[in-house]
Parts: sequence; structure tokens; C-alpha cells
Amino acid sequence: MYYVYAISSKVKSYIYVGLSNNPQRRINHHNRGYNRTTRPYKPFETLLLEKCGTRLNARKREKYLKAGSGKEFLKGIGR
Repeated sequence: MYYVYAISSKVKSYIYVGLSNNPQRRINHHNRGYNRTTRPYKPFETLLLEKCGTRLNARKREKYLKAGSGKEFLKGIGR
């Protein structure tokens, strides 16, 4: 089972979208600073967590959320 997640920085205006088969572990890694890309933006809060079934479906959803209309959707959630 794969999931798509979106996390929002609590200190800066930054939203990160990813996919994982263990989203809680991945989000914890982001909050602990294990990922170079997200380290400057920690700590994070979870905006979105969606069950997608297959990795292919999760990747499609991730790509949508990283695109313009998907980002606007996520910004609406964060308000």
C-alpha cells in the first residue's frame, strides 16, 4: 500500500509533497532533518495523507499535487 503525503513547514512558507509505503516514518525523517531538501524548513505539520493503493497511482497523484492546480489545492488546505 502506498500513500501520498503533503507536509507544510511551521516556520516558512513551504509545502513538500512525497510518496511512501510508510508515510509516518518518512514524515518523521523530514522532521528530524534527515532529508537535505527539507532540512531548512523543519518542523512540519501534515497537511494531507491519502491512500493510493499502488505505487503507480501514488506517483500520479504526487505529480498532480506538485503541479500548479495541485499546489493551489494544498495552499487552500493550509489556510
